[in-house]
Amino acid sequence: MFGGAPPPPPAFGERSPSPCREGSVATAAHTVLTTADPRAKALAARKAAREWLAGRLAFTFDLTMPDRPARPEAPELLPPNRMPKRGRLGSTRGQIAMLHAVANIEFNAIDLAFDIIGRFGHQFPRAFTDDWLRVGAEEAAHFALVARRLRALGAAYGDLPAHDGLWEAAEETRHDALARLAIVPMVLEARGLDVTPAIRDRFAALGDTRSATVLDRILSDEIGHVATGVRWFRTACATQGFEPEALWHDLVARHFRGALKPPFNDSARDQAGLSRDFYAVVAR
Repeated sequence: MFGGAPPPPPAFGERSPSPCREGSVATAAHTVLTTADPRAKALAARKAAREWLAGRLAFTFDLTMPDRPARPEAPELLPPNRMPKRGRLGSTRGQIAMLHAVANIEFNAIDLAFDIIGRFGHQFPRAFTDDWLRVGAEEAAHFALVARRLRALGAAYGDLPAHDGLWEAAEETRHDALARLAIVPMVLEARGLDVTPAIRDRFAALGDTRSATVLDRILSDEIGHVATGVRWFRTACATQGFEPEALWHDLVARHFRGALKPPFNDSARDQAGLSRDFYAVVAR
């Protein structure tokens, strides 16, 4: 798919110069996707990133990724329109509901990162796998941090229902790498840049500085995740002769069922390389 090297990715570490081929990156991705237990999935994600950096995973794609990732028995998955209201954030119940929703996003984000590697990594240079393994490890760390905050409040991931909207977007784009990049990091994760600062501020106003600090960490990392999606989308467009903004508008119209609604965190989006040339035209 690519004839040359992409723009330099963020530094992710050094691999050993002579890799020991003990497994493949596809096997590692498949393991993450087929692990149901949330804690075990997060640990498998971080292990895969370490194994890649240590040179113990071959850059081969010898397994087909599952149509759906494994899921624990809880939480119950509901359509978005059947999700119960979270309640006021000022109550402990409301704080738990909000953190549970964040935990669900981060749990799904682990699978999204490893699915993009296992499903599309063979179409890209290995720097693509470098980037998305880093993203997957960071999503696993985010999930662990939010799960810890839930435990501190006497709750756990799975105690409340959750929706499956993120994975529905993955299913919609499972046959097209450019569509996946356009929708998941550049629409769904970019939306996280818009809403997270206000949620963080509300936790801080309640005196829950630990949750606010976790959300600060997530926001900072997610800017990098959106930037990774933008960079590879632009690189793929340049290689194939597409105009990025025009193609993105077309892919969003075809594959995204919702609406892009303001307000937008223009500053964070700009840091991620997602300029208003992309989203201002289609905002409603």
